[in-house]
Amino acid sequence: MSNESETATDVSRRLLLKGAGAAAGVAVGSQAITGFPAVWSQEPKVLRYLGTAVNQSSDIAKKLKEDTGIILQYISVDTDEVTKRAITQPNSFDMLDTEYFALKKLIPSGNLLAMDAKKIANFDKVTPVLTKGELPNGKKIGDQGTAPKKVMFLEGQHSTKFSATPTEWVTLIPTTYNADTLGIRPDLIKRPITSWAELLNPEFKGKAAILNIPSIGIMDAAMVMEATGQHTYADKGNMTRPEIDMTIKLLTEAKKSGQFRAFWSDFNESVNLMASGETVIQSMWSPAVTAVRSKGIPCTFQPLKEGYRSWATGFALSKGVTGKKAELAYEFVNWFLSGWAGAYLFRQGYYSGVLDTAKAHMEPYEWAYWMEGKPAEKDIHAPNGSLLEKAGTVRDGGSFETRMGGVACWNAVMDENDYMVRKWNGFIAA
Repeated sequence: MSNESETATDVSRRLLLKGAGAAAGVAVGSQAITGFPAVWSQEPKVLRYLGTAVNQSSDIAKKLKEDTGIILQYISVDTDEVTKRAITQPNSFDMLDTEYFALKKLIPSGNLLAMDAKKIANFDKVTPVLTKGELPNGKKIGDQGTAPKKVMFLEGQHSTKFSATPTEWVTLIPTTYNADTLGIRPDLIKRPITSWAELLNPEFKGKAAILNIPSIGIMDAAMVMEATGQHTYADKGNMTRPEIDMTIKLLTEAKKSGQFRAFWSDFNESVNLMASGETVIQSMWSPAVTAVRSKGIPCTFQPLKEGYRSWATGFALSKGVTGKKAELAYEFVNWFLSGWAGAYLFRQGYYSGVLDTAKAHMEPYEWAYWMEGKPAEKDIHAPNGSLLEKAGTVRDGGSFETRMGGVACWNAVMDENDYMVRKWNGFIAA
């Protein structure tokens, strides 16, 4: 993302469940993990990994080192800082972990190396949701915003132009993705919630919240605008100035009427607002809903008839990575897609870039719950063993095909992003 307020706490943005092994700012090196083979004692296999905390986990780093001898040095910052460093300090990292929407800013810099799909063992198994914008059964899904398929491929190895059709040269090797919606407190609302329009329903005056990350918050507002029939956008992820003005006007009027209890930008803040009952409906991320439920408090990641807003992340190489370091980077990416890490992320509520390999590292009942939307045959646990859901529970939103098939738009950076951020900050200050 392109501004400071947009990403102030992206480290906690999908901060995976408390205790689930994810850690902002974890630095995993020879002091953190001991006992690596003596053969590497003179020349350790080290990769500097720049990204947010989404995929940065001490558990993943430990398993990687056990399997390959590779030591990850995590550089954990917010999304805005990831983008800034990739553009201004390409030699400060080896691997970049970022969201697809950031590529419109990153690729023109020339600081990232195109990834060679032929060196990725499971690239042909990467979900078509990301490479083609369709489900495995061929059903097309929504592609407003920066759908990964729009920015997945480059025209050539040294090109800074995106290719509309698949090529050998890939911008980001996909790691994880999800479909976001509203969180609600069903015990306090006590009636069905089926539309984004409910976020601004006066019934919830003073008990609604929206996230204060401009490029995402304004898309949530656009979902409301369309749900109420006030406007239909050509692309909610790339609004015109008049559309931005119209959407911000809707939010400002709602704010002045007292609709919003809060404008959160921190994962834990979103959890606390819902757990306390201060809010009953708000923008939310899946792990935050699970965190509320883990406290024994009813909370639902509510499927809505207008669909989901989605996001996806992936790995890229710094242009400074060559020779043995590049081979190491490809070894790491291939390991990441081989299944263990994918299964780990599945257990935190995300989807893996390669589904088949993740499935091979999960119990059948886990796959049935997380992927197929079936009632849990056994209790569902986080990677650290803590209880997430009791047997009999069905995942909010159901199956992968239902959830990802319901995507309406993807996180994006608009052409008019600077203008939009100014207008958004004016709304927050109003």
